[in-house]
Amino acid sequence: MVNPWLIAISVMLATFMEVIDTSIASVALPHIAGSLSATTDEATWVLTSYLVANAIILPASGWFALRFGRKRFLITCIVIFTASSFVCGAATSLSMILIARAVQGAGGGALQPLSQAILLESFPPAKRGLAMAVFGLGVVVAPVLGPTLGGWLTDQYSWRWAFYINIPIGVLAVFMLTRFVTDPPYIKDAKPGKIDAIGFGLLALGLGCLQIVLDKGQQDDWFDATWIRWTALIVIAALIAFLVRELKIKAPLVDLRVLRDRNFAFGCVLIALFGGVIYGVVTLLPLFYQTLLGYTASAAGIAVSPRGIGAILVMPVIGVLTGRLDNRWLIVTGFLIFAWTSIWMGHLTLDISLASLLWPIVISGVGAGMVFVPLTTLSMGTLKNEQIGNASGLYNLMRNVGGGIGISMVNTLVERHQQIHRAELVQNLVPTNPAFQQNFDATRGLMSQYAGTAVADQRAYGLIQGTLERQSAASSYVDVFRYLALACFVCGVIVIFMKRVRPKKGAPVMAH
Repeated sequence: MVNPWLIAISVMLATFMEVIDTSIASVALPHIAGSLSATTDEATWVLTSYLVANAIILPASGWFALRFGRKRFLITCIVIFTASSFVCGAATSLSMILIARAVQGAGGGALQPLSQAILLESFPPAKRGLAMAVFGLGVVVAPVLGPTLGGWLTDQYSWRWAFYINIPIGVLAVFMLTRFVTDPPYIKDAKPGKIDAIGFGLLALGLGCLQIVLDKGQQDDWFDATWIRWTALIVIAALIAFLVRELKIKAPLVDLRVLRDRNFAFGCVLIALFGGVIYGVVTLLPLFYQTLLGYTASAAGIAVSPRGIGAILVMPVIGVLTGRLDNRWLIVTGFLIFAWTSIWMGHLTLDISLASLLWPIVISGVGAGMVFVPLTTLSMGTLKNEQIGNASGLYNLMRNVGGGIGISMVNTLVERHQQIHRAELVQNLVPTNPAFQQNFDATRGLMSQYAGTAVADQRAYGLIQGTLERQSAASSYVDVFRYLALACFVCGVIVIFMKRVRPKKGAPVMAH
């Protein structure tokens, strides 16, 4: 009889590797952009391509596990994830790393739900709560280590090592899974039938085109570009066709009838919105620190990692409170805390220090911890046990799609609002403005010590131009943080329409 904790470590390695990869690359984006001759906005496609590909595979993971065996499918996914991690690290162009990240996301899509299922079945019912608490803690620790480890590897070696680090973890995970994990009889004897290939194709087409729109939208001015409009129509048509098919056939890829449950329907909306908020913040802060404040990747990673500390501190408390209090109040409180910290971050300036946003980042982790687990409990709490597996895939799909859309939206808003603030600020940079003229004269006087009059004028204008760009960019970040706060307030209102439920014993908890 294999010790269940050896099984727990085996599956945790796979999940830890997948979760850490959602944040480890965020602090390396400026370095990836510089190395591959891309803009910072284009570098964020590294995040969106992973999330969308991850979402596509999630609904089908249950069928693949039954068809090929859960252990075999899990090992195959880890091999795909590890191999594509190597290709990501070895990428010589933006297109190469985006394709590799998409394959990596597809390989990683099934790791978390399969790991949870194996973990739950490996422990007796009395110890499942403890096992899932350890699992949840590991999932929360990964985002803490991700930015810090990614920043350190980027500064000490190269951004490529943020991907190469997956290789030894993947090899160890495959070895332990091969040694300690076996499929239960119901998996070995399963007859899953045929996969809904048409439904899977429609979902892949819709989400794949959505990724293209999200990635290229800002670069090509969104719907002013004809090809963006046509691609968006394909997204709408494919997803509508997918919805119609899944509602009509007897064995759908995703049983959408589960959305008739009010709590689950609202839960999907909320996790999509909050996924956009979370991934938006994860993208924004490292870019702000590195592009505007000149932080190294290591310093940026250290600056954003305390969010995970806040989540770690609150998770044990939330684990106790979810069974004793109305989860709706916990969720609303979590949304309000996250909104408050977003407003707090919205007061950032170009003069802040490394510690200036420490407390709002820590407290935002507390808010996130108060949302994820109670929201899962509330969303799944009114479903039948046999519906939870299908619902879990759909729920995680909505989180990832929301995250991809959120990343694209915050980058678009930063770009657009920077232009708006620049146009507002430049109106003050005229010779008739005494403050501008005084600053220009002082700067020109300083530059004239090292160059002639004409060159001194050019350098003075260049310094003022740089200050203008940085200040307008900082103001755009302030705007976006306030929009994220507004989104959290809207989420808090939506929670009111959900019904109170008691958490089911042994139900899976998703902290990711």
